[in-house]
Amino acid sequence: MSRPRCSRCQRPLSLCLCALIPTLDSRTRVLVLQHSNEASHALNTARLAVLGLRNAQLEVGECFEDDSDGNERSYLLFPGEGAVPISTLAAIGRPIRLIVPDGTWRKARKILHINPWVAALPRVALPDGLTSRYRLRKAPMPGALSTIEAIVAALNILEGPSRFDELLRPFDALIEGQIGAMGQEVYRRNHVDV
Repeated sequence: MSRPRCSRCQRPLSLCLCALIPTLDSRTRVLVLQHSNEASHALNTARLAVLGLRNAQLEVGECFEDDSDGNERSYLLFPGEGAVPISTLAAIGRPIRLIVPDGTWRKARKILHINPWVAALPRVALPDGLTSRYRLRKAPMPGALSTIEAIVAALNILEGPSRFDELLRPFDALIEGQIGAMGQEVYRRNHVDV
């Protein structure tokens, strides 16, 4: 029998994070395309990011339709060939839409493969050297961030340093809660490099 869950953050009621989730405005419209396998994941950071941003939307699936209204330029936040530093967008005067695939690297690439309109978007990348606070997983490469961390880093670059750091409060609490549930010994044995 599963524990009762919060209808908003989808966490067990005893571990609800809603009190920590801010409500922040952004000029940038964030569209998260979440692979369907990620939607029920216990550490769903994309949901936390979207809940904390008024100008954000979460779509779940594998195949997505372009709902662009034509008044904004869309960019794909994803490293790779042709990606330019996201800082180059900071001077754009009109609103932009930042599309963020959510899933493992393999699932995110699958989203691009199945949705040619997404793959064709101009790509932007975060700066090198960013460090993840996601202490429960081993990053597949240096600079790999969780979805919420990538969104916060991108928006801070686009709209002002530290402006969106408050989005990381529920993320930090989520990580601490998971570590607490597994116990320090298990956490150290499985997640801390010796």
